[in-house]
Amino acid sequence: MPMTIIEKILARHSGADDIAPGDLIMADVDLALANDITAPLSIDVFNEAGLKRVFDAKKIALVCDHFTPNKDIDSANQCKMVRKFAKDMDIIHFYEGGDCGVEHALLPELGLIVPGDLIVGADSHTCTYGALGAFATGVGSTDLAGVMMTGQVWLKVPESMKFVYHGTPGRWVSGKDLILHTIGDIGVDGALYRAMEFTGPAIDDLSIEGRLTMANMAIEAGGKCGVCAPDEKTKAFLAGRTERNHIVLESDDGAVYVDVREYDVSKIQPQVSLPHLPSNAKAAGELSDIAIDQSVIGSCTNGRIEDLRVAAEVLKGRKAHPDVRLIIIPATPEVYRTALREGLFEIFLDAGATIGPPTCGPCLGGHMGVLAAGERAIATTNRNFQGRMGDPKSEVYLANPAVAAASAVLGRIAGPEELGL
Repeated sequence: MPMTIIEKILARHSGADDIAPGDLIMADVDLALANDITAPLSIDVFNEAGLKRVFDAKKIALVCDHFTPNKDIDSANQCKMVRKFAKDMDIIHFYEGGDCGVEHALLPELGLIVPGDLIVGADSHTCTYGALGAFATGVGSTDLAGVMMTGQVWLKVPESMKFVYHGTPGRWVSGKDLILHTIGDIGVDGALYRAMEFTGPAIDDLSIEGRLTMANMAIEAGGKCGVCAPDEKTKAFLAGRTERNHIVLESDDGAVYVDVREYDVSKIQPQVSLPHLPSNAKAAGELSDIAIDQSVIGSCTNGRIEDLRVAAEVLKGRKAHPDVRLIIIPATPEVYRTALREGLFEIFLDAGATIGPPTCGPCLGGHMGVLAAGERAIATTNRNFQGRMGDPKSEVYLANPAVAAASAVLGRIAGPEELGL
């Protein structure tokens, strides 16, 4: 029976020869992830169960990236708890301080994700890793505790939707724009508990960074996961990062999809999602009368080196508008070093930006960019729910790095074209 790539991965991890949407399975997990917010909850459940060891210390990653460097006493105590658990359990993939980055940028960069993997994480944007041909999804902290005990997770096999992208995008159109446009098309529940399979010539041409951004936001359409079939770009990305064996899977001809949507990317303009849903996507050019107070370039969606290079291209020789706070956050130490080495920081500093250490902080209104009542931010982050970045009366507009940078310069939502680029 023809199968999708996701059905093949789930079948391999559950020992089934055949599998179909709706089946309930127990699946072996290749990597279980938690962060400084979610890990303490999992650790409490783990300890209450009386277990002394995790199922496999090499298959658990704990990343203290949300409130670090610790912003207050509560966050310091949470990280202390995670640090102690990692030490007691001999967990080698524990990251904080100078080794820490935004989890969904860090783990692929470190080579911890390979095609064919099954990954669960106590964070909704765990779906990012599907860009490398893996099944990856978010779970609750209690579920993650169970995985830390047993190495297995129960799943309902999702139906799959296929999204086919044709054509050549405009200069400033990125993976962020493709996924915002797609979510705008299907809505925030358009892929509810479904696998979103991204394919087509435009995906083939897209960078790994762009694919990671698209898979990251599958959850914003309600998706169980997002996935791209591995290709030569995937192999090139993995080269030198990992020695793990992996298997390259792809969907069969004749595999069943509940919906197939096709897009001509040449017709997609840089997108901006208005408050308070990612599905409120419009062309940036339609929103030029919206003034902003803050521009944030970073996060697990757009804090990679490709994103910072685009921002630097727009900001070079320009200053942020005097009424705008420009915040730039490299997603990982490697991104930080590369940006520093390439001279991007000089451009950002000349533009008046604040450059932060790798952190998820502002995306969730945690620290390093919290909004006051009535303030507006344009951000390369992935979620713009009410109160997401601060006061419930603040607003977040989602965009790609080029639009966020151009908006910072002009003090209002704008595309790079308005700067003559």
